[in-house]
Amino acid sequence: MLYVLLAAGCSVLVSVLLKLARRYEIDVAQAIGWNYLAASLWCWFLLKPSLTSLNAPGAPWPSLLGLALVLPVLFIVLSVSVRRAGIVLTDIAQRLSLLLSLLAAFLLFGETASALKIAGLILGLLSVIGILWRPQAGSGDETGHAWSVLLIVWIGFALVDVMLKHIATAGTPFAASLQISFALAFVGMLVWLIVRAARGHGRLTLRGTAAGLLLGSVNFGNILFYVQAHRALPTQPAVVFASMNIGVVVLGTLAGVFAFGERLSWINRAAIALAVAAITLIALGKV
Repeated sequence: MLYVLLAAGCSVLVSVLLKLARRYEIDVAQAIGWNYLAASLWCWFLLKPSLTSLNAPGAPWPSLLGLALVLPVLFIVLSVSVRRAGIVLTDIAQRLSLLLSLLAAFLLFGETASALKIAGLILGLLSVIGILWRPQAGSGDETGHAWSVLLIVWIGFALVDVMLKHIATAGTPFAASLQISFALAFVGMLVWLIVRAARGHGRLTLRGTAAGLLLGSVNFGNILFYVQAHRALPTQPAVVFASMNIGVVVLGTLAGVFAFGERLSWINRAAIALAVAAITLIALGKV
């Protein structure tokens, strides 16, 4: 279970780094751009993906290009959500995107809708309502309309999962899809950052580059350790799934509340409990 703990820790650490970015005057967009360079390099050296499948006639290039576009945009939205709604609610919204992924699995990929999965789906949807219900309030623009950003995070991560499933269904290996998506995302972000800097907005800095390389290493660590967890427990995918998602919810709550003083309403706290219950039921439905 060490790999699961490391994966969950890296996932929460990504949110923590995004939360700290403004405090240390780091350009988040620049950090996100360099993040994809680091993730792409780590993917190439550690997973050693074979890219031959991308030359096949049926290669899912529309989904791969869509993934390369959605990933950086969603990462930027994630940073806004962490700032406005906080780490706790953002991480839970991200994890509960599995509800929409589950619906897509029922409707698009022919997965069986068992009683446990349906029960988990219902509890999860109630949890989402609790998370979106007046998320951590404050004053001013920083917390204004936080619910809408959380909603985009929830839908966005589900969209990424659906595209990854479509890519996998087409026969493209997971590592290859990550490699090409990260590389294309970096190229796209780099072009945008250069154009932005040329227009006098957001000068490229060594601090932003260093922060981005650190962010990308942690971001890829989340993926690598999760893959390693499944390899270490090949006959228990449901255990890995549940432990990872519940671990992120718990660690994210601890980080947000104790490290950053985020306040949660009783509705938010009830939503966290419902989220844990929903994840558990969905995991049991996978057994």
